[in-house]
Amino acid sequence: MVKISEFQVKDIVNIHDGKKLGNMSDLSINVTTGNIEAIIVSGGGRVMGLFGREEEMIIPWNKIKKIGADVILVEHQTAMKGAYSDK
Repeated sequence: MVKISEFQVKDIVNIHDGKKLGNMSDLSINVTTGNIEAIIVSGGGRVMGLFGREEEMIIPWNKIKKIGADVILVEHQTAMKGAYSDK
């Protein structure tokens, strides 16, 4: 069994580019089924926690590829835009 607090200290990393996306700030749970639908990741959109709004990303549960001791590896498409081009 894993506690939510254990997930919140893990870095969320995109497997496509190795970029740290942030840390888990919340979960989206389907109350009918009890299944986790997505994790909500808080990004580093603020300067020293003071200025601007902190950006949030919603990562669907099926995009989580591996949960390790220190890191959660995810497949996040937004970070890939423009990163790879076949043309």
